[in-house]
Amino acid sequence: MLLVQKFGGTSMGSLERIANVADKIIKAREAGHQVAVVVSAMSGETDRLIALAQAIQAEPDPREYSMLVSTGEQVSMSLLAMMLHSKGVPARSYTGNQAGIHTNSVYKKARILNLDCKRIQKDLAEGRVPIIAGFQGVDSCGEVTTLGRGGSDTSAVAVAAAIQADECQIFTDVEGVYTTDPRVVSTARLLEKVTFEEMLELASLGAKVLQIRSVEFAGKHNIPVRVLSSFVEGNGTLITFEENVGLEQPKVSGIAFNRSEAKITVRGIPDSPGVAARILGPISRAQIEVDMIIQNVPVAGIIDFTFTVHRDDFAKTVEIVEEIARELGASEILKDKKIAKLSLVGVGMRSHAGIASTMFTALGTEGINIQLISTSEIKISVVVDEKYLELGVRTLHSVFHLDQQEVREEWDPHPL
Repeated sequence: MLLVQKFGGTSMGSLERIANVADKIIKAREAGHQVAVVVSAMSGETDRLIALAQAIQAEPDPREYSMLVSTGEQVSMSLLAMMLHSKGVPARSYTGNQAGIHTNSVYKKARILNLDCKRIQKDLAEGRVPIIAGFQGVDSCGEVTTLGRGGSDTSAVAVAAAIQADECQIFTDVEGVYTTDPRVVSTARLLEKVTFEEMLELASLGAKVLQIRSVEFAGKHNIPVRVLSSFVEGNGTLITFEENVGLEQPKVSGIAFNRSEAKITVRGIPDSPGVAARILGPISRAQIEVDMIIQNVPVAGIIDFTFTVHRDDFAKTVEIVEEIARELGASEILKDKKIAKLSLVGVGMRSHAGIASTMFTALGTEGINIQLISTSEIKISVVVDEKYLELGVRTLHSVFHLDQQEVREEWDPHPL
């Protein structure tokens, strides 16, 4: 098999751990596989570099920021190449530019446009291990760009697609994808397999196992992705297009949550065509992503408009909204940073009725008020008060029997 193996910052956190990574690469080669490798910066290094930049400028110049933070991955790639050399394995390290990763010119959130993989393929053909710096690329002007936090996952999937790898293996500090965060629910279960659809929802809803763009990229190019632990042996979780069919298809596969939400409500707006665009247009142009949106039914020609954004964007969003609210003649703006989003995800939800009512009843029984609701074919998300988040996660994990392998009957909130 042709494999791309990606090792995250925790996996590369020390020389001892880099030696462990080298041993995993050697083991795969001894099993007859060809291996290309993508690495992240050593654990904590990117944060250290960002802190240095912000000590000089609160908002560092994007070009210089990318030049600085891209060096973390270059340290990792070189050390791993040296470690493999010390163990008798030929290897060669490459920056994103040298590996042929071409991006657009959005420095801190660049998107990969194409990948010229000739050097990688030459190394593989000649028995060397190519080691590529993740998280970075180069634009059409030769400027270094970065892909955003977690971007090494996307780098790995892009390399896998370019060289037509059989599997992209993401090694991290967890054993795979769980039904929910084991730190919140001790009985959370490791999933053997999830679909790209489910993983895309889980990643977008707050599960931090994979960067969302890497899942999108893998799904688009049909690259099987396996999430594994660098420290514990096991098969991890395979992310694929295949769905478990038949009677054993679970209704809900997992629970995702996000503590980083903030809610803004613009009250007393005159109801008129295009009012949503008047509010959200300037926010979008400021490169701020809006998540959940609700607009109430007009009463006497007046509406309230509510939406959520990431907490990091809260202050900037409020600044924009305050100006728009004055222009629209809104009566007031309500702001709430103490909220969280809680979501059920599962392809089995398509064919099972009553998931939403079961979820809402369970939360209501625990006294958890639902502020906003968003749904899709395989997802139900609610916004709740942040202080009730963990109780909500544990309640729903129990209600939908996610700690059990077998399918159970739906929960009855009023048993006989």
